[in-house]
Amino acid sequence: MRVTLISKACIVGAYQTKLEAIAASDDVELTVVVPSSWREGGRVIPLERDHVRGYELVVAPMALNGHFHAHFYPSLPAILRRSRPDLVHMDEEPYNLATYLALRAADRVGARALFFTWQNLLRRYPPPFSWFERDVYRRSAGAIAGNAEAQNVLVAKGLTRSTRVIPQFGIDPELFAPAAEQAREDTFTIGYAGRLVEEKGVHILLDAAHALGGEWRLLLYGEGPQKEALSARAAALGVSDRVQFRGHAPSRQMPDVYRQMDVLVLPSLTRPNWKEQFGRVLVEAMACGVVVVGSDSGEIPNVIASGPAPDAGLVVPEGDANALTAALSRLRDDPSLRQMLGEQGRRRALERYTQARIAAETVAFYRQLCGASGS
Repeated sequence: MRVTLISKACIVGAYQTKLEAIAASDDVELTVVVPSSWREGGRVIPLERDHVRGYELVVAPMALNGHFHAHFYPSLPAILRRSRPDLVHMDEEPYNLATYLALRAADRVGARALFFTWQNLLRRYPPPFSWFERDVYRRSAGAIAGNAEAQNVLVAKGLTRSTRVIPQFGIDPELFAPAAEQAREDTFTIGYAGRLVEEKGVHILLDAAHALGGEWRLLLYGEGPQKEALSARAAALGVSDRVQFRGHAPSRQMPDVYRQMDVLVLPSLTRPNWKEQFGRVLVEAMACGVVVVGSDSGEIPNVIASGPAPDAGLVVPEGDANALTAALSRLRDDPSLRQMLGEQGRRRALERYTQARIAAETVAFYRQLCGASGS
């Protein structure tokens, strides 16, 4: 089974272990198409070549780099003519220009195709994106949804093809692992990693930490347009000396980032055009044995817990700084609870979210699509 996967996300080295796991399947011959870089939020993310064994990595020019819905790969038709895939896996939303052009190119070489979606809100798009989406639905053999709500959106929009819920990426349990026994700072350390944008709710985290009292520090990893406003808020609250803006950390450094923390917080806020689609930092922190606290936006509760029990961390109502303060206070004052939740989080990450498991589920879906005779 020859598979060509097109993914700008796979420029990140930590994500490439999934590609190696897919390529390790006896019946898969894998070609992966990536750009040399991706522009996002005013910065350029370069291609990392950390895990490239067992498959062919093709670096292709990208037109309109940095435009999520309008970028595309001009040389992709030629790449597909050379790789002669049985299946084309387009790692983008169905309403994107890149996906529309990729599935048309797949049709021309007689390959089946699938796409990936995170979109967990039922949204209608204006032309030409609605046209792209309709044509992609018609041409695809199937789709992978990153969360259950995204699968429901596909059904609600009338997709009749096979679908499977599989997160886009998992974790390498050897890379994302608890630290060896070492001295830790006595100060209770709260962490956040991600974009500094309004919908991520970092301002709620600042308010919650301010009300916590006692000893604590807050490490904020990431960049974004809210950085200055957040710094000003910390100053207004009188906690600037406890809040450290650490900037963006490369993917290979993230395990060490998490190991500094007693708890990682993802306080996302649902907006009319967005709600949390997965929360990858939760899974990475869990794998490192770090307790997580998340809001109840989107997929976060499903990542942290299977039911009402606090499997791997605590879930609080989104936008509720008082509830977040109470959760942080509970964790700070009960080291045994932190240890228990950290161990359960590590176990949950190993059971559900490793790259090996996600790769196996992805390959099983490939086999289903290539073995099917119709839609």
